[in-house]
Amino acid sequence: MASPAFAQNATEQVQTQVGVVTPLSFIQTEELHFGKIFASNTAGTVTVAPNGTRTRTGGVTLFGSDHQAAEFAGMGSFNQRVQVSLGSNTIFLTGPGVRMRARTFTIGSTPTAVLSTNPQVFRIAAATGAFRFPVGATLEVNANQAPGTYSGIWTITLNYQ
Repeated sequence: MASPAFAQNATEQVQTQVGVVTPLSFIQTEELHFGKIFASNTAGTVTVAPNGTRTRTGGVTLFGSDHQAAEFAGMGSFNQRVQVSLGSNTIFLTGPGVRMRARTFTIGSTPTAVLSTNPQVFRIAAATGAFRFPVGATLEVNANQAPGTYSGIWTITLNYQ
């Protein structure tokens, strides 16, 4: 004799967001993440390129795949000039141990260009005026860097001309 079957319903609430951006502005769509690393008794670096690839030097061992370049999106007009610059060429990430320096911020362009406090200029190529660009950087990891989460704030400025 067969057992009776019971139907069961499940409901899940899901959050959805949208960001509406005005023309001649921009937003960050992805944060710059250097990912997870193992430090050793030798200093080294971790570089996240604008295309998202991650490399290392010295005593740093890369772990996992949770790294990513920062990405920004904006809106202007077709063929409009836009200047991109940093607030500082160097920032510091702080956490439970000695702070680490992030430097050599690089914008994804053809060819890639190192960003600085001096503006880099590009023209908006899309007929719609929409554009995106990634930014990578290099992180200096100290010898015997204490484990934990480190973070820092950096400023990027766009000047529409």
